[in-house]
Amino acid sequence: MSTGLETAGETETMTVREALREAMREELRRDEDVFVMGEDVGTFGGVFQVTGDLIGEFGEERIRDTPISEAGFVGAGVGAAATGSRPVVEVMFSDFLGVSMEQIMNQMAKMRYMFGGKTEMPVTIRTTEGGGQRAASQHSGTVHTWFAHFPGIKAVAPGTPAAAKGLLKSAIRSNDPVMVFENKVIYEQEGEVPTDPDFTVPLGEASIEREGEDVTVVATQRLVGETLDLAEEMADEADLEVIDPRSLYPLDTETIAESVRKTGRLVVADESPLSYGTHAEVVARIVEEEFFSLDAPIQRVGIADTHVPFSPTLEDEVIPTGEDVREAIDRVI
Repeated sequence: MSTGLETAGETETMTVREALREAMREELRRDEDVFVMGEDVGTFGGVFQVTGDLIGEFGEERIRDTPISEAGFVGAGVGAAATGSRPVVEVMFSDFLGVSMEQIMNQMAKMRYMFGGKTEMPVTIRTTEGGGQRAASQHSGTVHTWFAHFPGIKAVAPGTPAAAKGLLKSAIRSNDPVMVFENKVIYEQEGEVPTDPDFTVPLGEASIEREGEDVTVVATQRLVGETLDLAEEMADEADLEVIDPRSLYPLDTETIAESVRKTGRLVVADESPLSYGTHAEVVARIVEEEFFSLDAPIQRVGIADTHVPFSPTLEDEVIPTGEDVREAIDRVI
């Protein structure tokens, strides 16, 4: 599986922030049932300025500011989806999703199943996650593993501007609920993004961001870019194949397995706690399907089982970086 840009037609350099905004703009224009809601998404343009100037084009009916009540506006989004709309609900920080867990876990994830498929649930929840901004524990968590674990919910975590645009458009068009996890540190990261309004990234399709022969590195979000930089630095030591899964659920196991059959070595890098998480799911699937292709033990790079500290020195110690990926690669080559 390639990045998908080879046949995408004309492209434009965008940041992740701009790509997400353009995805919403295109879908708002395409489908009048789409609307955006959340805290400060309107006049203020979003806490990270992702919604930007959308209110100027679409007005307050379709770019709706909400009270500070995640349970209330996530619940409203679920109700709107159940009755024919396509809400895009922004939750400022993923740490706050716990406030709306009843609405997500017991209603959004289960409603279509419990109604025998008679009710669709086309709701998208966008949220930010990750450390690196000295925002302390309640604003720095990486919780995407929780939601990838719930049956009935799809979860995506883009690592490039193109993935950000394509995944968000697919999420908005999906008739199932999709959680879009945006790493807040990479909003300014630039890359080529297709300008075709019909461009999407299919949910459940990984991207090979760099082909290589020696070690497969499955990296998510911020760690995609850091691993690509590392691959160039290490070119004389090891030829790295870098895969961005893009979707956490459904997970494109076959693309990863095919790469491991070629390289025989696997490193999984994800900015989330190591125990019982995204790393473990990738590792388990590869051990089940490709154990005899492995030439070395699989290595994981992530956060130790701790909250993200406020102290800059301690946060830098906790947050995984490209250097941690390098150390993991050194253990397998």
